[in-house]
Amino acid sequence: MQLNFFVAGKTLVVGFDGELDHHTAENVRKEIDDYYDEKMLKNIILDLDNLNFMDSSGIGLILGRYKKAMSNDGKLLLVNVSTRVKKILEMSGITKIIKIYDSVNNALDNI
Repeated sequence: MQLNFFVAGKTLVVGFDGELDHHTAENVRKEIDDYYDEKMLKNIILDLDNLNFMDSSGIGLILGRYKKAMSNDGKLLLVNVSTRVKKILEMSGITKIIKIYDSVNNALDNI
């Protein structure tokens, strides 16, 4: 799993490239949290455009980052979610609490 980070204002945008599963979730969590904490940010946008696969560990990772952002009076938003991943998110109920946008720019406009 490769992660790409960039900051827009007080928002961390994380691009995923690869698979988010029980083999990668802990390292991904640590990388995101370390970057977010080091830069003292508020919001998180997860760009799932190049996410090839996600299992329940990915759902846990998303929920954990949602709680982290909320604890800083921030938001967590998802963008570029594939049909396959969106089905997993809908079945888990995440889409009831986390908004999905079609682009990073649209998500940034709604922070």
